[in-house]
Amino acid sequence: MKEQLEQRLKELKAEFESGQKMLAESEARQASLRESLLRISGAIQVLEEELGKYNSDNGETVQ
Repeated sequence: MKEQLEQRLKELKAEFESGQKMLAESEARQASLRESLLRISGAIQVLEEELGKYNSDNGETVQ
């Protein structure tokens, strides 16, 4: 009985460690994706502002 409990404990600890590693990897991917989206959002904003300037300089309306 003791051996079975020790074996199960060992398995659960390994599974827990694996889960923690997967969670850390997932959080790192999430942070990377957030950074990418922030850069893209900034680029969109800059382009929209530049197009707005271009359109106002040329008497065009923004669509």
